Amino acid sequence: MKPKIVLIGASTGGPGHLKKILSNVPKSFQASIVIAQHMNSAFIPSFIGQFHNELSLNVFSIDHSLEFKSSSVYFCPHNCILEKRHFALGITPHKIEQTPYNPSVDTLFLSALPFTHEATILAVLLTGIGNDGALGLSELEKKGAQCIAESEQSAIVYGMPKRAMEINPNITSLPLERIITAIQTFGES
Repeated sequence: MKPKIVLIGASTGGPGHLKKILSNVPKSFQASIVIAQHMNSAFIPSFIGQFHNELSLNVFSIDHSLEFKSSSVYFCPHNCILEKRHFALGITPHKIEQTPYNPSVDTLFLSALPFTHEATILAVLLTGIGNDGALGLSELEKKGAQCIAESEQSAIVYGMPKRAMEINPNITSLPLERIITAIQTFGES
């Protein structure tokens, strides 16, 4: 059976949205969740620590290469990319590339393109200023991944998801509550 991976990108307004999403993910969740939340790297350890204490899921900071496990959440403190190691999909820090955002949602999303036939992928672009993640979400949709951009109805800042919809109107647009339901359904066994 193919592994299931949820990729989530967020910026302004993202921390609150992520708390709502992750608090509604059951311990029996049959997928891995990877999160690229724009944030100064100095604040990321305490941000991840909050989730580690509050969630029933395993929570990891991607400080080194890790293989994906179901019912686990992986936070990118810096740019991260999907990779295949020892016949298993995983995630690793990608410190070579300099980007205007930390971490870059596009770097994460675009790194998943080679694996759309090896894994079932759900990519979600949440609230945020700018356009980071819009190109990656569009390219993943073209490769057959399930792709969701947060709708203006619930986005704190409708910048990143709006740009994704402008680039590729085939992407599904949903408010946060329906995104939560879509993620829950995706991770059912």
